[in-house]
Amino acid sequence: MIVVFDAHCLLCSGSVQFLLRHDRSRQLRFATAQSDAGKQLMSLAHIDALAPESFLLVDGERIWTETAAVLHVAHALGWPWRLAWVAWLIPYPLRDAIYRWVARNRYRWFGRREVCFLPDPEDAERFIR
Repeated sequence: MIVVFDAHCLLCSGSVQFLLRHDRSRQLRFATAQSDAGKQLMSLAHIDALAPESFLLVDGERIWTETAAVLHVAHALGWPWRLAWVAWLIPYPLRDAIYRWVARNRYRWFGRREVCFLPDPEDAERFIR
């Protein structure tokens, strides 16, 4: 499973750091939206890699965005993060509307890096360029 994220976004980078700590099975791999691999994956999902407002989860031929991507990632982390699946009870138009509202405001609320997020050396092999 590949998570594609905006490396300039502090919320996104912080989320990836959270995933690196909690993905005990090390099944998640990562690509920044700014990398060549990330741009290719974003284009498959018809997302502008230059102005991404969603992170992306790619698992083989399956692609998820917005809250579906978040919930699938939580499921992949196992217990207790799988409890997030209760959010499937919320109609997806409402879930995704809230997600897009946060995404539009993420730089203002959480900040922005001028340089891309770089992983620690022990996690570097999990990142696709």
